[in-house]
Amino acid sequence: MGKATETVEAVWRMEAARVVAALARFTGDLGLAEELAQDALVTALEQWPAEGVPANPGAWLTAVGKRRAVDHFRRAETLRRKVGELGRELEIDGEGREDGAVDAIVEAVDAERSDTAIDDDLLRLVFTACHPVLSAEARVALTLRVLGGLTTAEIARAFLVPEATAAQRIVRAKRALADAGIPFEAPDGPERSRRLASVLEVVYLVFNEGYSATAGDDWLRADLCQEALRLGRVLAGLMPAAPEVHALVALMEIQDSRRRARTGPDGEPVLLLDQDRAKWDREQIERGLVALARADRAFVAGMAQTPDGVEPGTYHLQAALAACHARARTAEDTDWQLIADLYGRLVQQTRSPVVELNRAVAVGMAEGPEAALAITDTLTGLRAMQGYHLLPSVRGDLLTRLGRLTEARTEFERAAELTANTRERALLLARAAACEAEA
Repeated sequence: MGKATETVEAVWRMEAARVVAALARFTGDLGLAEELAQDALVTALEQWPAEGVPANPGAWLTAVGKRRAVDHFRRAETLRRKVGELGRELEIDGEGREDGAVDAIVEAVDAERSDTAIDDDLLRLVFTACHPVLSAEARVALTLRVLGGLTTAEIARAFLVPEATAAQRIVRAKRALADAGIPFEAPDGPERSRRLASVLEVVYLVFNEGYSATAGDDWLRADLCQEALRLGRVLAGLMPAAPEVHALVALMEIQDSRRRARTGPDGEPVLLLDQDRAKWDREQIERGLVALARADRAFVAGMAQTPDGVEPGTYHLQAALAACHARARTAEDTDWQLIADLYGRLVQQTRSPVVELNRAVAVGMAEGPEAALAITDTLTGLRAMQGYHLLPSVRGDLLTRLGRLTEARTEFERAAELTANTRERALLLARAAACEAEA
């Protein structure tokens, strides 16, 4: 790959979301906007290596995309009126001549690209790509495509699916938005709060797939964690008064700070209590704590508009949990009772058996394995937990601590059967073998 091509791709990764957002507002069609942006990228790949990178590459890409939009609408006879409006806005003559057109459009684009306008476009793009009318898989794929600037091949590699599958998800997502008549807009008032949950879910799904890969040979994939963090920081800049946005950034920063300590020399997983905390990224932890402080301030500021007794959101509580671990310089310094209490509040909010399992782990550290095992006993019969490998994994650990090694081995073997991650399966089978050796 030539240096010029690498420059184009680097610029694209930085500018893709803004370009697509501006074109989506311009055309009112996210699917068309994404196609126009890709056309602009192809043009850049053809011209920039020979002519050099423009002073304002984002405006250049947007301008070329808008020219393509004018051409598209001009060709559609039923949209002649729209063509006229777009042509007047861009000050292009009625013949659509090429000479000097891009320069004229760049000037028009530069004039309208105020920070506020760009932020408004990005916010519309975020809420449209993450619209709840789409499935979680479709939202993730479309968000990585239009907000992250990832290629279809990159999305496929990230989620270990065939490229055709990733492409199909993106196409279906754009078609579903068009068929449902979803407008390119950011919701206001209570609807924004409801829709924000869908947006944050997408970002956290991307992060979690990188943090604990559900399949494949790698325990973690740093590229997905970094992409989720980048998206989270963009959201925090766009929505500075939203405590849950800052909380999610805090949660991801603190969790990702442990990345170097989470795997051994051969890529094998290292559990939290066994990690070398000197390898934790203290600067990243500090960034996380700063983001958590922003979430706290935003929550307090919002209390004036909310009823008494409102709890911090789920990401806020999870970030507080992560901060408890981050502040403990050694595993022995961890305030497990506080962690158990925070998980209790999370359970009240989410009613999630997975969160209850996490509470069991904290109770096991604060009060002992017997109390924790009793909690897991209430989860084993739940249908939602039947295929969840961490339930037998946690039970295996608790039974090991109680000296019930034969039962522990069975649980570890069961967990190994359920996980699709090669590294995690090896760790679980090794723990099962250790139980058999010591029994």
